[in-house]
Amino acid sequence: MRSNPLSEGARVCESAPVNQSWEDRVAAAWAAFDEYPEERAHEFRALIDTLVAELPDDSPLGPFERACAWDSTGHSDKAVPLYREALERGLGDVSPYKARRTKIQLSSSLRNIGQAEEGVKLLTPELDAPCDELDDAVRGCLALCLSSLGRDREGLSLVLGALAPHLPRYQRSMANYARALVEPEA
Repeated sequence: MRSNPLSEGARVCESAPVNQSWEDRVAAAWAAFDEYPEERAHEFRALIDTLVAELPDDSPLGPFERACAWDSTGHSDKAVPLYREALERGLGDVSPYKARRTKIQLSSSLRNIGQAEEGVKLLTPELDAPCDELDDAVRGCLALCLSSLGRDREGLSLVLGALAPHLPRYQRSMANYARALVEPEA
């Protein structure tokens, strides 16, 4: 059996920002996620809960990590309120990157529970956010939400637009085709 570095019960993050040790242990938990088959999903969520217990009670990182754990184990319905709580607690101030991830994941979860329109409203402003490595995920998730609403041409346009820069050739023409899907014909 593996030793549990979390069994010490220390609240390493009390009255201080999250430290690198905590972040490393969270990353290690997620790196081991595939070791938890569906029938052991509750064990993975318990591991995340143990890590979250080290955080101050008002930390936005707690509901973020718990939402991710519920979402990744097939429970979008339980993840949605936790994602919202993380954003309401100011996750964007603690980690703009994780706040953007939260918006992507929340939109996906909303789509999964039949609220794709809300997902579209949440992600559309992200198209104009500063560029980062999550840009394609924003477009992909937004495309799925649009498709769930019967707006397939818009979704396809987003996905082709995201794909175009990664192609070894045909970048310009693929980007033009993506635009043509949603622009009115002249």
